[in-house]
Amino acid sequence: MTATSAGTAAGRRVPAADRPRRGRPARRWAILLFTAPFFTLFAAVVVAPLGYALWLSLFREQSSGLGFGGAESVFTGVDNYLRTLADEAFRHGFLVLTGYAALYIPLMLGGALVLALLLDSGAALLRRFFQLALFLPHVVPGVIAGLIWLYLYLPGISPIVAALRDHGIHWDFLGDRVVSSVVNVTVWEWTGYNMIIYFAALQAIPREVLEAATIDGARGVDVALRIKVPMIRGALVTTLIFTVIGSLQLFNEPVVMDGVSDGIVSTWTPNMYAYAEAFGRNDYGQAAAASIMLAVLAGLLSYVVTKWGNKK
Repeated sequence: MTATSAGTAAGRRVPAADRPRRGRPARRWAILLFTAPFFTLFAAVVVAPLGYALWLSLFREQSSGLGFGGAESVFTGVDNYLRTLADEAFRHGFLVLTGYAALYIPLMLGGALVLALLLDSGAALLRRFFQLALFLPHVVPGVIAGLIWLYLYLPGISPIVAALRDHGIHWDFLGDRVVSSVVNVTVWEWTGYNMIIYFAALQAIPREVLEAATIDGARGVDVALRIKVPMIRGALVTTLIFTVIGSLQLFNEPVVMDGVSDGIVSTWTPNMYAYAEAFGRNDYGQAAAASIMLAVLAGLLSYVVTKWGNKK
């Protein structure tokens, strides 16, 4: 009886919760070791610059004495933020961004989605060629893209302007219609990039679902709009978030056109305003305040888009 009880006890397995947790400390150290490079870089290139900008936004450089004693940093609290908000040039930059985003976001994301659906449908010949050809503009840096399109916009040297003028069309690319000209450049740059994201999401849809929809009588546009688009909703929301943030950061393309366009000034967008304050007027405090407010707005809009996407 005793031997049987001992054998039964010896053969009984010890529950996992009662076993000694010898491997867990080593596992934690391994996790810390592999994640340390990311958090180090994140702190160095994101957290530290944001903290420094927040610190700068609370101070202003003022001349000491009669102007012969150099400059000193004076704590002003939220005064830089109030002065920035009261500046008409800063507020006008958001009006420009609103008009820009109203054109850019639906054109670019809508065009990318249509192209991805066409490539996924199999209707397009030479699919690989068109994928590469549409993605290549994204490889071109923003400054170079701005210079390329500036050549195509300048009267006297642009073949596009000359061709339009020959047909009696006088389109002022760099005047009153400069917003649409900038939208054209950024749509050219980013449509192919987002098209690849949508195409990859479409390729991940189970073929059984599409076959079932076809058997049920769905065809062409119905399959695209009622089956495919709802199933890549996650990719649509993600690209929308990135596009909203990118629209707020508009800088390279209008800066390239600033010197020759009558419709663009040095404070045309909030990013350009911050740059002009920092390196034009040497007012780093107000430039930092403008940057912090732009970052907060980007975070709020990202949160709103994310919540909206989750509800959908």
